[in-house]
Amino acid sequence: MGMKIGVMLPLGAGDGPGGGMPGWKDVRAVAEAAEQGGLDSVWIADHFLYRDPEGQIYGMHESWTLLTAVAAVTSRVELGNMVLCASFRDPGLTAKMAATLDEVSAGRLILGLGAGWHDPEYEAFGLPTDHRVGRFEEWLEIVARMIRGETVTYEGTYYKVKEANLDPAPPHRIPLLIAGHRPRMMRVIAQWADMYNTAWYGTPNEKLEERLETLRQATEAAGKPANSVTATVGIIVRDPDQQIAEPSPNAIPVKALPEAITAYEKLGVEHLIISPEPMTPQTVEQIAQAKAP
Repeated sequence: MGMKIGVMLPLGAGDGPGGGMPGWKDVRAVAEAAEQGGLDSVWIADHFLYRDPEGQIYGMHESWTLLTAVAAVTSRVELGNMVLCASFRDPGLTAKMAATLDEVSAGRLILGLGAGWHDPEYEAFGLPTDHRVGRFEEWLEIVARMIRGETVTYEGTYYKVKEANLDPAPPHRIPLLIAGHRPRMMRVIAQWADMYNTAWYGTPNEKLEERLETLRQATEAAGKPANSVTATVGIIVRDPDQQIAEPSPNAIPVKALPEAITAYEKLGVEHLIISPEPMTPQTVEQIAQAKAP
């Protein structure tokens, strides 16, 4: 089986037509273009808002609701979070939501998870910003054990559950994808993850090779085979025929995608997650054509 290719879906201000706020019809159109074009997956970020360094606020839709809606209007593509912020939803609720979405999607969910990072959205919604990784470690253990069929009793510093399980259980084994790169997070990834993500790149570079080597070392230290955690990489691909207000300096033109796919495959990457610029069906169609053998 060759490299899997997925695309990010629009979520917030700047992602929609003309750089505006996307509506559901825009999210759906991009998802349907990915499905119809033969791509393998669609992904959605998880934020409440983004505040740039100048203080400008960019609004966001709630991502899990959108992903559930996408599940109902597609039938083939895998559905992923890139990535779900642990601080936004308690662990038991997250596991229940995942099991239900796996049912709705007939087993297409990839549960992408992360510790979170953007303080302004935490502060706006009254969420604690301290000990993010410590909180994530406890949260993740509960989610992972529940997803994998355990009845969990756990009492930590930040979270506790008592005989929590999933009934009904998810119909399929839900893979867990975790993003991160620092040593503590890499130990967590090696322990619990089925998939690992690092982002956002253009063509492969030295930083990426270092991250992949860090993953190899972490899995080895955990006593697991080097390929036991699937490597996924987020990249940015631009359609130069469409205008975008602030193109990313890392973006590669869509015509360079076939060569980039080959380069990533040589590094052992199994799934590319593309952030299209702009996030339109037309860009996704171009990506699908570039991916086609």
